[in-house]
Parts: sequence; structure tokens; C-alpha cells
Amino acid sequence: IDFGPEGAAMLAGILGEFKALTYLDLSENSVRESGAERLAGALGECKSLVFLAMSSGYLCDRGAKSLAGVLGEFKELAHLALADNSIFEEGAHGLAEVLGKCRALSHLDLNRNQIGDGGVGRLAGALEECKSLAHLNLSRTGIGDEGAGALAGVLGACAVLSHLDLGHNRIGDEGAGRLAGVLRNSTTLAHLQLGYN
Repeated sequence: IDFGPEGAAMLAGILGEFKALTYLDLSENSVRESGAERLAGALGECKSLVFLAMSSGYLCDRGAKSLAGVLGEFKELAHLALADNSIFEEGAHGLAEVLGKCRALSHLDLNRNQIGDGGVGRLAGALEECKSLAHLNLSRTGIGDEGAGALAGVLGACAVLSHLDLGHNRIGDEGAGRLAGVLRNSTTLAHLQLGYN
């Protein structure tokens, strides 16, 4: 049993009261775009948020962009999981505009969203500013050689990256070569998933 946009709207009605809220997991609920819009408005009051998960919520691009509008408010946000939400390139662009402001971000999970090379290209620019990023999951996101190249261009700035999942994508020899060129210098990488490319 899960709640949908109506439940999300009711929750949004009280979320603003929880000024000390640090952890919020609404995954596996049919929040949808309209629910995400209502929640985003309320979440702006929860400036202490450290952990936010809304995976498998059918947020789509509109919902992702609504959340992006408030992500910059969370100066301590360390964990963001928006996996499996039908987010495409447009939604990735919205997220990219603010992720660079989330300086404490250490865990980003966008797997199972078809953001493609264009979306990853925009995200890469923002990730370069996330110096604390340790865990990045972009599996099943439609990344090809171009997207892998964009990531390779910024991964060197992610000095504490320990977990990188790019499995189940379309990365070929060129993209793998570019990733190898930058990852060979990493002293922190402990988990690398490139299977099923």
C-alpha cells in the first residue's frame, strides 16, 4: 500500500512544522509530479535536512524540477536518492542547476532514470562542485560514450569518491578509455560497477 498525490499534499501540510527534520524517506509511494510540487513547497522550511529519498515515486521531469527548486536550501544535505522516477534530460538539467550548491552531498543515486548523455553532461558540471561526493549511482541511465566522457572530465575533482556505479548503460571502448584515464589516479575508489555496458 502506498500513498499518492493526495497523501503527499496532506503530508506537505504539516512538513513545514518540522524545522529540525534531518531524515525523510518517501520512496516507493506514488507521489507523482503534483505531489512533488506540494512537497517541495513545504520542504523549503526543513533546512536541516541531511537525508532525502524519493525513489520510485513517478516524479518525472516536472517533479524533479520542483524538488530542484528547494535543494539549494539544504546546506547539510548529504544523501539524495531519486532513483527510478522517469526523470529524463529536462529533469536532469533542473537538478544540475542546484546540485553544485549542495556542498555536503556525499551520496547521489539517480539510477533507472533515462537522463542520457545530455542530462549527464549537465550534471557533470554540478558534480565538479560536490567535493564531498563519495557514492555516485548512475546505472541504467542511458549513458553512452559522450556522457562517460563528460563524467571523466570532472571525476578527478571528486577526491573522496569511493563508489561509482555506471552499470547497465551504453558505454563503449571510447567512454571506458576516458574513464580509465581519470580513475587510474584515484586513491579512494573501492567499488566500480561497469557491468552490462
